[in-house]
Amino acid sequence: MATEIKAPSFPESVAEGTVATWHKKSGDSVERDELLVEIETDKVVLEVVAPEAGTLGDVLADEGDTVESEQVLGKLDAGAARSGGDKQDKADNESSDDKTSKATQSDDGEADDASAGEKPTGAAGGGGKQHEVKAPSFPESVQEGTVASWNKQVGEAVKRDEVLAEIETDKVVLEVVAPADGALAEIKAETDSQVESEEVLALFTEGAGGGGEESGEKASSAETDTHGESDDSADENLDGKILAPAARRMVAENDLDVSRIEGTGKGGRILKEDVQKALKDGSAAKSGGKSKQADTSTAAAAKAAPAPVEGERPEKRVPMSRLRQTVAKRLVEAQQTAAMLTTYNEVDMSAIMALRAEYKERFQKAHDVKLGFMSFFVKAASEALKRFPDVNASIDGNEIVYHGYQDISVAVSTDRGLVVPVLRDTDQMQMADVEKTIGDFGKRARDGKLGIDEMQGGTFTITNGGIFGSLLSTPILNPPQTAILGMHKIQERPMAVDGQVEIRPMMYLAISYDHRMIDGKDAVQFLVAIKELLEDPARLLLNV
Repeated sequence: MATEIKAPSFPESVAEGTVATWHKKSGDSVERDELLVEIETDKVVLEVVAPEAGTLGDVLADEGDTVESEQVLGKLDAGAARSGGDKQDKADNESSDDKTSKATQSDDGEADDASAGEKPTGAAGGGGKQHEVKAPSFPESVQEGTVASWNKQVGEAVKRDEVLAEIETDKVVLEVVAPADGALAEIKAETDSQVESEEVLALFTEGAGGGGEESGEKASSAETDTHGESDDSADENLDGKILAPAARRMVAENDLDVSRIEGTGKGGRILKEDVQKALKDGSAAKSGGKSKQADTSTAAAAKAAPAPVEGERPEKRVPMSRLRQTVAKRLVEAQQTAAMLTTYNEVDMSAIMALRAEYKERFQKAHDVKLGFMSFFVKAASEALKRFPDVNASIDGNEIVYHGYQDISVAVSTDRGLVVPVLRDTDQMQMADVEKTIGDFGKRARDGKLGIDEMQGGTFTITNGGIFGSLLSTPILNPPQTAILGMHKIQERPMAVDGQVEIRPMMYLAISYDHRMIDGKDAVQFLVAIKELLEDPARLLLNV
């Protein structure tokens, strides 16, 4: 009996995907959970695996075809086992693999002849069979990726499936893992180089590593003229210290004092992680200056700025990343398809700031996380959403979907663009859970480690432009949601309190909403409810 192979369930905001790559063709035998096909959406690339062992039958959606959520892509014949010829081929292949394995393990000079069908044996670490480490298969719409970092160096011993390198595309960061126990024999694509789908990134030797590091580096150095810079030649000696390429780039971008950075790599080599640690604690800032970590907004702008161009009126064109194109497309669609309005109010943050100052140390000791302002806003928004279900609803065609739960999306800014992971069932979350989850989202968003399931299904969004210094702004809807709350900078202003002028820490709030779904009265009252809950936090406990 044939089993249907279906596309995954796409998030509400994703209408369709594209069949990027079939890894099996009709008639091929597959094992359970083996990768069959990749579907590309505007956010990430989704993998479709075999639900059971069998033979791939009809392929109903070819590469390049546009498919919808849970559309049938093909058929899997579960009962169609491998034919006798297939079994014989497999047996022959296994026999050949066994012979090859034995040949590579022997010290006999005939081993090379016995393994003639395999890649030539590498010299690094005196090892066995050599593999080509290739970039992952990119979907059709992704032309190339960038080698973000090498986590292992030539000659360094690694275990099977340990991460060797990270490739950054316009959607996600892909990991390249070791095919076996061994070591890198040669790196062919240095950090920051552009690579294509399945391009050879490095050569890997089984069984190498440890003492073979030195020989591996020498072998790589000897081939510098034909293969580019080796690991050592790619490193740079600054102030008597050796820097890995990624570390060198970060030092230059942040104008750091290399002499103040302690290297943890072999031989005292400064790695990317060492520079990141120095940035975090501010120990490597040059005298009289400040590190890039000291000003996050300046940091983001400096990293995004292209290299200076010579001339009196310089210009430089750089391609817009695919993630940036997708964000731009969705924002324009939101303005074109929704009747979007924005209403404003302001909140006195005195009560929350006093509460936070009184309990922040005990909160951190109890929950091992800092008490921030975002958890107050998330809890206040959750309570307000219960009172105003229209604000928590979404529009699906000609239907209104009322959600009986509160899943709040939190906008996170990264160097690659804006992502919006979702906090689930926020009305049931404790404030410590909110702070921990948001902190985890931020870290993994910057590392490109968020999954598509973590960015789908939100019912309401909160964005905080105040961390960048924004005093007032108009947030744009995150379809199919019908409302978004904008937080802003806390600024002391003179306020009339009980007939007296007092200086109070004030924050402007903005809520943009889809007037097709939400009436102005409800939007204003929703924002007033949030204001009242924040100005008197006891209301959050008393549910009044």
